[in-house]
Amino acid sequence: MPAESLNPTASISEPTERSTGVVLAVDFGGTKVESALVDENGTLLEGSRFRHPTGRDRSADELAEAVSSVCRSSLQALDEGLTIRGIGIGAAGPIDREKGLVSPVNLQVWRDFPLRDTVAAVAREFGHSAPAVLRLDGLCITLAENWVGAGRGRDNMMGMIVSTGVGGGVISGGSVVAGFSGNAGHIGQLEVPGFTDVDAPCTLEEIAAGPHTVAWAQARGFEGETGEDLARAYAARDRIAVAAVTRSGTAIGRAIASVSTLLDLEVVVIGGGFARVSPDLFDIIRTAIDRYSRFDYARRVEVLPTGLDTDGPLIGAAALVYRSV
Repeated sequence: MPAESLNPTASISEPTERSTGVVLAVDFGGTKVESALVDENGTLLEGSRFRHPTGRDRSADELAEAVSSVCRSSLQALDEGLTIRGIGIGAAGPIDREKGLVSPVNLQVWRDFPLRDTVAAVAREFGHSAPAVLRLDGLCITLAENWVGAGRGRDNMMGMIVSTGVGGGVISGGSVVAGFSGNAGHIGQLEVPGFTDVDAPCTLEEIAAGPHTVAWAQARGFEGETGEDLARAYAARDRIAVAAVTRSGTAIGRAIASVSTLLDLEVVVIGGGFARVSPDLFDIIRTAIDRYSRFDYARRVEVLPTGLDTDGPLIGAAALVYRSV
């Protein structure tokens, strides 16, 4: 389709030409939607970044208006003389990359919502008809880290987001792996057995994401309500908080061990709000990888925190345009 510009398994290219164009980047997730204008160096233009909450309590129309609102605000910040050369959108999935639809696991009111066309329509309000590209937010964070972050230049890597949900994306042999439907790399939906008392499906996201980890702790007497509360309790060595964070990190490490065995990865870069619950999280992940990997080549995978702080998802959305193939 005209709005798509990435092949599912094609080599990544660096931007090759300078222009007066910038990219409208959009990141949509279960907690918030953000947009910004991003230049060809992966830098967010000052004054162009806007955010609006999303969440389970929002209606479908409220979510759509949140997306439109942040996009309008970013486009209003476009300096005279600059143009929009493309639109990059990262979203929680599953997605349908062909049709530009999203069905976020954590937002039941949106099923097959036309996110790509919604953003493109806002751009047209301002006279911009640039092509729009939609991909999983996990793939976007992977592109960002590979471009200007902690995974820069690595040909075999996975990026992960651990936040309200758990997402991921893969670069293998220097090529983006998007998959048949655009959902390759959705590591949060992998089954990770052994973490519940009943024989029922249990995904990595249901074990390790921030809200699920807090809920698990609350069921065992933890009185906090947020990931920030859990982080403070962990730092104070609260017994339940330590168990909860250890459980989350162990599940993440087990999942990485499996994926690294399958794909022979060099590095996994992890970002997202809950990935900052404690510096110890990465030690816990490392311990689990070493324990559950069967082969030395899988144990060699590096696990690094994001090199882009909170800018990664938007930079990655822009990379869908700048690093097109």
